[in-house]
Amino acid sequence: MHIGLVGLGKMGGNMRERLRRGGVEVTGYDPNPEVTDVADLAALAAALPAPRVVWIMVPSGAITDQVIADVSAVLEPGDLVIDGGNSRFTDDAVHSAQLAEKKIRFVDCGVSGGIWGLENGYGLMAGGDPADIEELLPVFDALRPEGPRDEGFVHAGSVGAGHYSKMVHNGIEYALMQAWAEGFELMDARDDLIHDVPGVFKAWQRGTVVRSWLLELLVKALEADPELADIEGYVEDSGEGRWTVHDALDHAVPVPTISAAIFARFVSRQKDSPSMKAVAALRKQFGGHAVRKA
Repeated sequence: MHIGLVGLGKMGGNMRERLRRGGVEVTGYDPNPEVTDVADLAALAAALPAPRVVWIMVPSGAITDQVIADVSAVLEPGDLVIDGGNSRFTDDAVHSAQLAEKKIRFVDCGVSGGIWGLENGYGLMAGGDPADIEELLPVFDALRPEGPRDEGFVHAGSVGAGHYSKMVHNGIEYALMQAWAEGFELMDARDDLIHDVPGVFKAWQRGTVVRSWLLELLVKALEADPELADIEGYVEDSGEGRWTVHDALDHAVPVPTISAAIFARFVSRQKDSPSMKAVAALRKQFGGHAVRKA
């Protein structure tokens, strides 16, 4: 099988390599001349056999919108576009309709694996027509981890289901990371009792109910920097957590743990939290509790 891949950054570049290792021929395009295989999108389309398959792996939002428009201009009826970025699931219906006007097929695919995906494989959640998904199985099989297909790939549903699944995945990830972070802070605060915080986490890696890949990654981070002294406590969010909460509100589904994890990230961006100032002021007013001067 021969596909095109647009976007050869940290994820896309590694995906190109894993696909090639898995026997899928890949022609990649990126504006960066140091990594691209072809000069432009027209050359990419010319290099692919019909019906063409083009996987788009670029940042979500306006960039994805533009790339889909640009790619559609060089494709033909019957070709197939896959959006493998972190697009919001509501964008998928828009993109699918735009491409359908030119009789170009569309599949969305949530991709998890980050920088480790090249060696470990990527978790894949696809949305689209069953016939299109069947056609793409060689691609999905090359990207997913070794082992049973249904433990690394799912046809989650119709267009939009792949990105929706990835959105919920990332919302859960926010909550899990926050739990690990709070456990670290609590044990770190009890240095009178706990003398080896990294060692405690490492001892949980086998046999405990909380063992996980996130735990392994936390152990790696703590072994490199036991007090995390080289890292500022400022955490961004890429959007999926917010989208998860938005959709939960729309459908009256309680997600208090995921919501709390997102709000905790917002707190991390405040050098001197205005809300905590207000709490301190209120405690002084009603109870005469001491406050710390700025």
